[in-house]
Amino acid sequence: MIASEFNKRRELLMSQVGKDNIAIIASADTRTRNRDVDYPFRQDSDFYYLTGFNEADALAVFIPGREQGEYILFCQEFDEKKALWEGAHAGLEGATQEYGADDSFPIDDLSDILPGLLENKNKVFYPMGRDPELDHHIMEWITHIRSQTRSGISAPGELVSLEHILHEMRLIKSPAEIKLLQTAIDVSAKGHIRAMQRCHSGRYEYQIEGEMIHEFIDNGLRAVAYPSIVAGGENACVLHYTENKAILNDGDLLLIDAGAECDHYAADITRTFPVNGIFSGAQKLLYQLVLDAQLAAMQEIKVNAPWNKAHEASVQVLTEGLVELGLLVGEIETLIEDEAYKIFYMHRIGHWLGMDVHDVGDYKINEEWRVLEAGMVLTIEPGLYIPVDCSSVDEKWRGIGIRIEDDVLVTEQGYQVLSQAIPKTIAEIEAVMQ
Repeated sequence: MIASEFNKRRELLMSQVGKDNIAIIASADTRTRNRDVDYPFRQDSDFYYLTGFNEADALAVFIPGREQGEYILFCQEFDEKKALWEGAHAGLEGATQEYGADDSFPIDDLSDILPGLLENKNKVFYPMGRDPELDHHIMEWITHIRSQTRSGISAPGELVSLEHILHEMRLIKSPAEIKLLQTAIDVSAKGHIRAMQRCHSGRYEYQIEGEMIHEFIDNGLRAVAYPSIVAGGENACVLHYTENKAILNDGDLLLIDAGAECDHYAADITRTFPVNGIFSGAQKLLYQLVLDAQLAAMQEIKVNAPWNKAHEASVQVLTEGLVELGLLVGEIETLIEDEAYKIFYMHRIGHWLGMDVHDVGDYKINEEWRVLEAGMVLTIEPGLYIPVDCSSVDEKWRGIGIRIEDDVLVTEQGYQVLSQAIPKTIAEIEAVMQ
C-alpha cells in the first residue's frame, strides 16, 4: 500500500473528527504463546488502516488543525540490540520519514506528553471498551486535566467511539484495497485448485491443509486469513471445524474453507468436492441445490439493494429444493416463515470482507437493512448441512455438509465475483480433479 493511501485516510478521518477534538488509537500488542515465545505479530486492523505502521507498542494521535502537525506517532525508540536480535524497526526517525507522522515521541513518554495534547479539547474519539489499558489511561489523563481547571485549562467533556467513523470508512474499498484483496483471492484460488488435484482417499485433512499453505507461501503470502477448515465427510456439518486431523474416505465430500492474507487483506473462499473426484447421486443433487441458491443470491447484489435480499433469495431456493428432494415437508411460504430450513441452513448468506475476514461495518442502519454501495466487498456462502444423526431424512442424505463461498465486489454495474477462477460447477470440479 502506498503512503498517499494512508495519508488520504487520515485526512478523511480528521475531517470527520473536526477541529478542537482529538482521536487516539493504539497498536496491537505482542501476545505470549508459551513461556518466552510470542505468537506471530499481526497489527490491529484499524491502526494499520490509518498508519501502515506494523509494530507493537505504538499509539497514533490525530489532532485536526494542530499547527505543529496533526498526526503524532508514539512508538519504540530505535534500539541497536533489538535490531540485532529481532530485525529492523522504525524508531522515531522512521516514524516521520517512512510512515508520514508529523511528529513522533517515545512510547515510554506517553503519559508525560499526551495529557497536554488533550487539554482544551471538546471530544476524544477512541475505540471505547476495546483496549482496557487505553480506557484506563484516558480516564486517568482526563482526571488529571480536570484537577487543573483553576488554571484555565479545560478537560474533554465527551468520549466518542472512533469505530463509528472508522468502520464506515473501511466498508467502502478503494482501488488499492481491491487490488490487495484480489491478490489474496488469486493466491487462495491456486491453493484450492491444488487441494482438489492432490486430494484422494487415505490422505488426512491436515495433509490437504498443508497443500494449500504450501501454495500460499510459494506465492509469497505467509499468513492465512483465519484458521483453515478442512472437513471431510460428516465433519463438514460442524460449521467451524478446525481440527483437520481425520482421514479422508472414498465416497465422502471434503469441505475446505480457507484463504490467504495479503498485506492485512483477507480472502475467504469455500469449496466442497468429492474425495474421489466424482459426486455421488445424492451429493450431486444437494450440491447443485446449494449452487443454485448461491447464483440466485448473487443476482440480488446491486447498488441500492438491501443487504438482506441476497439471503432471502438463498432461503427461497433452498427451501423449495429441500421440499422437492423430500427433506422438508409442507407449504413453501409456511416453511420459510417458520424458519424450518434452519435445521439444514443455520447461518446467513455472508458477511463483509476486507482487512478482517468478518470485516467491520453495520448491516443495519436505524434498524433497517442497509443498502449496498459500490466498493463494498462481501461473501456469498449458502450451505446445507445434514447431521449424521438426522433421523427425519433418508439415510442417503445424512452426514453431507456443503458450502460454496465466493468473494464479491459491488460495482456500479452490479457485482464482480473476485474468486471466479476457482471451479465450482459439478462438471468443472470433476474435470479439474481428473
